[in-house]
Amino acid sequence: MPPLRRITARNARFQQWESLLTNRNKRTRAREFLVQGVRPISMAVRYGWPVKALIYDDKRTLSQWAEDLLRSVDAERIAMAPDMLADLGEKSESAPELVAVMEMPDDDFGRLTPGDDFLGVLFDRPTSPGNIGSVIRSADAFGAHGLIVSGHAADVYDPKSVRASTGSLFAVPAIRVPSPGDVTAWIDARRAMGQSIVLVGTDEKGDCDVFDFDFTQPVLLLIGNETSGLSSTWRDLCDHTVSIPMTGSASSLNAANAATAVLYEASRQRIAARKRAA
Repeated sequence: MPPLRRITARNARFQQWESLLTNRNKRTRAREFLVQGVRPISMAVRYGWPVKALIYDDKRTLSQWAEDLLRSVDAERIAMAPDMLADLGEKSESAPELVAVMEMPDDDFGRLTPGDDFLGVLFDRPTSPGNIGSVIRSADAFGAHGLIVSGHAADVYDPKSVRASTGSLFAVPAIRVPSPGDVTAWIDARRAMGQSIVLVGTDEKGDCDVFDFDFTQPVLLLIGNETSGLSSTWRDLCDHTVSIPMTGSASSLNAANAATAVLYEASRQRIAARKRAA
């Protein structure tokens, strides 16, 4: 069984973990982030993400789930006072049962596995970490193979993003890239290998309605910034644009909701195509 340590004071190590909640630079330098909740931690373990430490409340009787995790996962075990654990869990009234310190993966295009049925999402300069997590959750639900977060953006590993993904962060690769050039180089390389990935942007005045576009081909779906939409660079790079028909008084959808609507339509088309081929 991995070693057990007790931390009873707000020492330098505790402060380092606490800083991971609010300081993106420290998360990046440490290559660590915090996760809580049965489903997210279970998903992380299921998909083989490296767990650096498991921190638990040493004043309570643990559930069978937590006991099994502490026995089976090769990670440092840290017993901690409940008030300190509550701070790491961002809960003012009660401590979570367990918090996991996870290792952050590389932002490597090799984590994406584009096959002939590739469906990916690119989120252009998102400002809300919650929206990032929501898009990851929808990507997982509707069979997308990965998310690319482009440009100056909120952090994929911000606690709000991790929570909003409800564990899907560990099932769907999400990588961060600084500029469109990184993505277009990857797309060009895939096309040179014979895989024609089509770039499809969402826009209020798209070339066609979303249900009139063929999403059964390899697609990278481009979702714009919550306030200004797609940048001019990404608009110019789109092979096609699609719009979501709306009948109410709203002029547009939240970025995460728009991504969900288009991903649902892509999934619907692909399921129908598989049924026709069967």
